[in-house]
Amino acid sequence: MREVDHRLLSAMRDCGADPKVAAAARALSFSGEHGALWLAAGLLGAAADCERRGAWLRGTALIGAAHLASMGVKRVVRRPRPQLPDRRPLVKTLGRHSFPSSHATSAAAAAVALGTLGPFGRQVVPPLAAAMCVSRLVVGVHYPSDVAAGAALGGITAGLGATWLRRREASRV
Repeated sequence: MREVDHRLLSAMRDCGADPKVAAAARALSFSGEHGALWLAAGLLGAAADCERRGAWLRGTALIGAAHLASMGVKRVVRRPRPQLPDRRPLVKTLGRHSFPSSHATSAAAAAVALGTLGPFGRQVVPPLAAAMCVSRLVVGVHYPSDVAAGAALGGITAGLGATWLRRREASRV
């Protein structure tokens, strides 16, 4: 698995040699720091969509919870970030641990939590979340397994949280 991780990461990092690809990957990485893009999208959705304000806020809370879960896993696993010979990362990172990718966790959580909330959620969030995940490979700060684990953690956390919230609301009625 380690060899596959390194080979895939090297191939994706090579895509960052194109200045336009590198700029897009850097922008996604910057906007996804601590789930900022997704949290902002959820709060803007809540402000703009009065009818579903509660759903937007619950989705935003699920994104935050998923991000916190990824930070907790990072502190336990403590996998160092990749070091590719002759290829420096395209961005600086706030932390030195790689597993799981918190960017991927919050992106997948957003795709699940906000994906049901109208056309924006369905049409914009999932492809943007996928691009966010790929950007972490292009900038060279995560192994593919970090991104896959983060996406799984985010999707599962948001999915379980949404199920729990629906049951809780149904029991109140």
